[in-house]
Amino acid sequence: MTLPNALVATRSSYQTVSGEHVAYYHDETGSGRPLVLIHSINAACSSFEVKPFFEHYRGTRPVYSLDLPGFGHSSRPKGGYSPEFYAETIADFLRQVVGRPADLLALSLSAEFAARAALKAPDQVASLVMISPTGFGRQSLPGTRTARFIRAFLGLPLLGQGLFRLVSSRPSIRYFLGRSLTAGVPSDLIDYAYATAHQPGARHAPLTFLSTQLFTANAVASLYDRLTDLPVLAIADRDPYVTFEHLPELLARRPNWRSVSLAPNLGLPHWERPEETMKALDDFWSTALG
Repeated sequence: MTLPNALVATRSSYQTVSGEHVAYYHDETGSGRPLVLIHSINAACSSFEVKPFFEHYRGTRPVYSLDLPGFGHSSRPKGGYSPEFYAETIADFLRQVVGRPADLLALSLSAEFAARAALKAPDQVASLVMISPTGFGRQSLPGTRTARFIRAFLGLPLLGQGLFRLVSSRPSIRYFLGRSLTAGVPSDLIDYAYATAHQPGARHAPLTFLSTQLFTANAVASLYDRLTDLPVLAIADRDPYVTFEHLPELLARRPNWRSVSLAPNLGLPHWERPEETMKALDDFWSTALG
């Protein structure tokens, strides 16, 4: 199945220090501080997920959207996926391609990668916005050995292929996206998710995700609490896949952190409440950065 562009924009690529080919979309006709968009991690993700942000801000400021390795038009190697790998990919992109401080916006698990990237390349990150970020829930992750066992088990050819075929089917994509949207799933979102999940090597990164190896243990202490000066906005309301029990504690001790709820939404407010979402972003950037 041929994969079209996720966004109506110029698509370019760069090579990471580890040799992976990373695709990104960009519109640099605007002026001011760049905005870098990072999609979530799931069986069928891509830059299409952040389309409302890209369309809204293009022409008013430089906008970039990454297809992370394993997804979209980027390389889909069999292995090598880890939180450190994705964080270094983002940090490398900021250094190589953007070249100046940018506002980062990341969805769900990619918020952990973006936070780690901000710690790696603090001079390249002006602010961080996280939509339904993972890492704030009470539920603990499996141990490292258990996660490796799960990944090896999912790597069995018949099992892994069968499981991925199931979760990347149209009914499955419609079901999982439907849990994150209160008013139905746009057909073009389903169509692109299905197309990107049916490219060669599409199962490798999602199976690593399902093994929990892409999550950071104790992300609050390991990542988020270390962002002591960077302006951070968390948009967190209700999400069927993510909980936020530890977020209020962090907000209470870190004055550089802010949070907003855009109820009702279930993790994708930019698709359901775009005007309120963009206003929340603009208010954050104008007050936190001037």
